[in-house]
Amino acid sequence: MRTLSYLLREAWANIWTNRTTTVVAIFTTAFTLACVGVFLLLYVNLRAAAGWLQDDIKVMVYLSEGIAGSTVSDIEQQLRADRAVGALHFISKEQALGEFRAQFPSDSHLLEGLGQNPLPASFVVTLAPAFRSPDAVRRWAERVAAVAGVAKVDYNQDWLDALSTVIRSIEVVAIGIGLILSAAAVTIIANTIRLTLFARRDEIAILRLIGATKTFIRIPYLLEGAVLGALGSTCSLLMLKALYELFRQQMRTTGRLRGLEQLTVFFPLSICLVLVAIGIILGCAGSFLSLRRFDEAKV
Repeated sequence: MRTLSYLLREAWANIWTNRTTTVVAIFTTAFTLACVGVFLLLYVNLRAAAGWLQDDIKVMVYLSEGIAGSTVSDIEQQLRADRAVGALHFISKEQALGEFRAQFPSDSHLLEGLGQNPLPASFVVTLAPAFRSPDAVRRWAERVAAVAGVAKVDYNQDWLDALSTVIRSIEVVAIGIGLILSAAAVTIIANTIRLTLFARRDEIAILRLIGATKTFIRIPYLLEGAVLGALGSTCSLLMLKALYELFRQQMRTTGRLRGLEQLTVFFPLSICLVLVAIGIILGCAGSFLSLRRFDEAKV
């Protein structure tokens, strides 16, 4: 217990002695991690948007003109038995015409001169959650389009593909920028610890002379790096939260975007804790790097 108390006091003494450098390191690290957080937050919201769109996706299965009632029943039974189908709703030709007139009252006169109802009967299919990815929807649509009596299967394929491409691109960019800026954070913390080591080099030499182990000497500096990383990541989260709330406020005050702020999300608590843990790991990595270079310089 006495040893732990000593190590904690030494870590605090290192931070307090170089408090100006420490503050600069914390805020520089916070800004660096916040840049990574912006891409991560954008990625989280796009993933959430993709999930909402996939939950709301409806696949229209249009039936051939003049199809027999028994064939319609066979197609319905086949769809209901399909494990990819979560919900199914049949729309007759008459219902389709009524819905068209209700949704487009000013254009309903266009159908009056045709003599007969040109709109096909259809099934509105909601896919099960496990089959809502773009690839799964495409495979299912191709399979159902080959069924006898089915004229066409329609859904927003282009939109789903475009959204999936954007999400993958942002994921790759976020990983790349995250690796670069994480290395920058490690370098910043490493330089801060190096200044502390240089300032206390005489004390470290004395500890070595009286037989202190290398681990005993290193622990306060590793703790210092962990504290710097934790404070830096925490400050970055506070910066991101402030920017997030400012963005939502701007969306509320903009008439065209009003209501969209309810669709945006911030990091859940689990991700916030992971980001703080990443900051601690980066801080320890920076400290370890400085300690190795300090030991090599002494050899």
